[in-house]
Amino acid sequence: MSGHSKWANIKHRKGAQDAKRAKVFTRLIRELTIAAREGGGDIEANPRLRSAVTTARGSNMPNDTIEKAIKRGTGEGSGIVIEEVNYEGYGPGGVAILVECQTDNKNRTTAEVRHAFTKFGGNLGANGCVSYIFDRKGVIRLDASRCDLEAAMEAAIEAGAEDVEEEDGTIIVTTAMEDLNTVNTALTDAGLPVTSAELNYIPNTTVQVEKKDAMSLMKLINFMDDLDDVSNVSANFDMDDDLLAEIEEQLG
Repeated sequence: MSGHSKWANIKHRKGAQDAKRAKVFTRLIRELTIAAREGGGDIEANPRLRSAVTTARGSNMPNDTIEKAIKRGTGEGSGIVIEEVNYEGYGPGGVAILVECQTDNKNRTTAEVRHAFTKFGGNLGANGCVSYIFDRKGVIRLDASRCDLEAAMEAAIEAGAEDVEEEDGTIIVTTAMEDLNTVNTALTDAGLPVTSAELNYIPNTTVQVEKKDAMSLMKLINFMDDLDDVSNVSANFDMDDDLLAEIEEQLG
């Protein structure tokens, strides 16, 4: 897949299945709040906030919830202070894992992330130990059932996208980090069904995972991704499709 890891696709499917869970909204609310705090509450003047609002709406978040999260970020509403912090480490099979968190208690989050690595045979590392393996990219997703791949590709490439592909009913548009807002705006203005637009860490190289490490790795990543303070997990693994299907079936 043009630079995307196996986990990027598994996570997207998992997210679609979990769309009704309160945790999904919690993560979106935190992102809205942080985006508004850092860049202001004007959606047109704040690209990160605009992308967060697009994703929130794509997940059917009520407008009043979106507005409250933005006000909390701009200081108009009450609420605790959320900060962003990243953790890096290695999982079974030497897979590099980068964990993005949004938390109101860094000590708690650090302990939880360390526990997750240790529990499943991984190791929490120092800052910078794996981040060089990932590139920060814009990732825009469109509902393939409501638009034509060729039309989406034409609009995206014309706007400056790096890559367009379709998988599992989703059209995935990849952009340079600085071009996310431009391409997202172009697709939205063209009337295309954008469901999310966000920055992700995409691996520039991958590690092939063998069966002896596959189950522990997937348990680690799933466990990590289910932590309340974790907003995103990126991993640079590749895996045989049959083995991946077997592991996913066992994990349910």
